[in-house]
Order: sequence, then structure tokens, then C-alpha cells
Amino acid sequence: MQQQSSLLERLAARRRYGMRPGLETTRALLDALGNPQDSLKFIHVAGTNGKGTVTAMLDSVLRSAGYRVCRYTSPHLVSLAERFFVDGAPASFEELDAAADTVFAAVETLEREKKVEVTFFECLTAVAFVLFVRAKPDLVVMETGLGGRLDATNVVKTVLACVITRIGLDHCEWLGSTHAAIAEEKAGIIKPGRPVICGAMPESAKEAVQRVASLNGAPFYSSPDCVSAHKTSSPFVATTAHRNLPPINLSLAGAFQAENAMTVLATIDALVKDCGLDIPDHAVVAGLEHVVWPGRCQRVKHDGITIIVDGAHNPDGAVALRDSLHRAGVDANGPVGLVAGFCGDKDVLANLRIMSAISTRGWAVPIQNPRSLDPGAVAERMLMSGFSEAESCSSLEAALARACAWARAAGGTLVVCGSLFLAGEALVTLGAFPWEVRRPDDNELTLQ
Repeated sequence: MQQQSSLLERLAARRRYGMRPGLETTRALLDALGNPQDSLKFIHVAGTNGKGTVTAMLDSVLRSAGYRVCRYTSPHLVSLAERFFVDGAPASFEELDAAADTVFAAVETLEREKKVEVTFFECLTAVAFVLFVRAKPDLVVMETGLGGRLDATNVVKTVLACVITRIGLDHCEWLGSTHAAIAEEKAGIIKPGRPVICGAMPESAKEAVQRVASLNGAPFYSSPDCVSAHKTSSPFVATTAHRNLPPINLSLAGAFQAENAMTVLATIDALVKDCGLDIPDHAVVAGLEHVVWPGRCQRVKHDGITIIVDGAHNPDGAVALRDSLHRAGVDANGPVGLVAGFCGDKDVLANLRIMSAISTRGWAVPIQNPRSLDPGAVAERMLMSGFSEAESCSSLEAALARACAWARAAGGTLVVCGSLFLAGEALVTLGAFPWEVRRPDDNELTLQ
């Protein structure tokens, strides 16, 4: 089992967590480090829902095609190492320590001389660039943290392609209150002349992305127009103008994964057409069939009970989860119980009203995050949303014990959702997290 990264713990302990739009500090830090990002080639992914999954899928497909790939995502569910993947595995804490040592020295100098404060996410983004340069990959697939235009990851220049996944109304206080406004912020990652791949999204959002692409002279591809999905349930069957793929058994569950796969297929075709990459059909199939991306409609068996763990934390995510459960017949096979916890800045009522369509028995839990909404308040909102019974629990472990007893007696299924942080905690508690961890690491307060 890997040890905790001492230097990354020090970064977290400094409490530099906040979200601060703007790239000046990130650029100053990277200048001090010799701009390691400039020697890497990026596929940059932004969006509201599905961006992490699309990043993981692209990583898997490209590695199946023989490329050496690094991957940067956020936030982590449990361990900081989840953010930094090298050749399909989390970076070791020894590697992270070495990169963080370099970054930490530059951070201290910058803060002392320039009188600025470097945030948690800015530090970790710099760590990613230093780490990846040392790994010497062919490609880096990188997810934005929040937004796009002013996100710390948007300092990169050597971008092969930009991907924008489904746009939803989340983080409106930072990004805008309409789909079009949020899409325009996400589209800030678009680079002149580089292909832009747009996932399925509201028409106003698509038009905003297409407008920014046009202003940058960037080829624009809309995945619903480029990819024909003939079967969205498993096995997934789709064709493009350049590929007639065999049926694909997507490793990730949930009806919404077909949409993510379509975005990936459109991106792969653009990378071949516009960037000259060699990605054969067998690599596409193998990559999509072997993606590991925990906490996304993940089915776990625990003491004979089926528990589905998902990180859905906004209304769009809740709709996708509800529809996936319904299509899979989960609610037709017996009662469904919901174990849920939320950060206080989320639209909790909207989430619970959506989930009440398949579940009316709930257990409310706290999240291991300072923004956690009190479980008593979550239980009250469950009842307001149409749940017939709702119980406030002091911990996830206590809630799972009570919920499992109920499910065993009622012949029911359990769903855990409301936060990626909660999904990670649940998978560790249930022994279903795919990578070893000693204990949960600190996470951002404002990003989820």
C-alpha cells in the first residue's frame, strides 16, 4: 500500500483551496518552473457532466492504440494520486513527492516575492505538468477543474484538440446562469485552428461553442451529428463516417455512458483526420471496454445486497442516474432505497425530487467535506421532495448498516449518490475502490 504524499499533505495543510478565476498566478508559477507544459501535447476536456468520464475513456483508447498517455482529472474521490495517471495507473507517491518538492519551492518563492497566494488547484496543476514532463508521454488528456476560460489548466498552448461535454446549470455563481453563458466559459479552452468536439447539449449551448470555434478558425464537430448510435444499451453499437465498429461492451454502466462514448468516437475521428494520429478500430473497442472510472453508476454487491454508487451531484446528473436505473429495471425489481448526502451549495431539492421518482425511502448522511449539508436538513428535504420515510444518520457507515437491513427485509436495491466525495467514501467502505489508499486526502472546498 502506498504511503501518503508528505509534500502534497503540506500543500493541502496550507488551506490554499479557493477558486480564483484568472491565469496570472498560474502563469507566474509555471514561468518559475520553466514552463514544463510547453513540451507536452494536450487533449483538453471541459464541460459540466461527463468530462471526467470522457477524459478517462480517451486515455484508455489512446493507450490501446499504443500511445504513452498521462491523464489529469479533478477532483479526486479519495486519494490525490487519482488525479495523476501515467500509463494507466495512478502516479506513485514517490513520483508525486519529487514533483511536489520542485513545485513547492517555486510556490514559496513566488508567494514571498510577488505577495500572491497560490491556490490548491494551481499547485496541483503545476505538479501535474512537472510530473508528466518527467514521464515523457506522447499525449496528455487533461480535464479542466471548473469552467474553462479562466481555469488554471487553460495555460496550455500545445493543444491537439478541445472537447466540450454536456453543459448543465452548475457553479452558476462563477460561470453564468444560462446554458449559453456557461458554454461560452467552457469554450474558453478553444485554441486557434485546433479541432473542437462538442458533445450532446442544449441547442443554445451548442451554438455558443460553435460561435467561439468559428471565431478561432477551429474545425467544429458535434458528436450527435458525427456519430450514429444504433443501440445505446449494452452492447453499444455505433458508426461514424470513418468507422463501422463492432458491438462494444462498455465497461462503465449507465445509459448516459453511450453519450460519453459518442463524444469520444467523434474526438477520435477528429484526432485522426486533423492531427494525424493512428487509432485503429480494435483500439477503440478495447479502450472503451476496459475503462476504469469509479463512482459512476457503479454496481457493488455487499452482503447479498446490490448497491449502486454514483457521484451525481446536480440535477442533470440526477436525471441521468434516474434514467439509467429505470432503463436497467432497478425500480421494477423491488423497492429502491436512497442513501444521500450533499454539499450545501447544491440544488438539493431538485436532486431529490428527481430521485423520488424511483425511491421513497431515504437515509441522509454527512459528507467528509466542510461544505457538507447537515444530514437532518437533507432528511427534511427528502420528505419535502416526496419521500415517505427519511432518516438522518450520523455517518455513512451507520446509514449503510440500516439501509442494508431494510433492503434485505424488503428485497430492495440501494443507491448512494449526492456527491463525488460521498461516492468515494462509499466505495472505500464497501471495499470496492479500485486503488489502494491509506486514508482520504483533503480536497477542494469549491470544486466538485
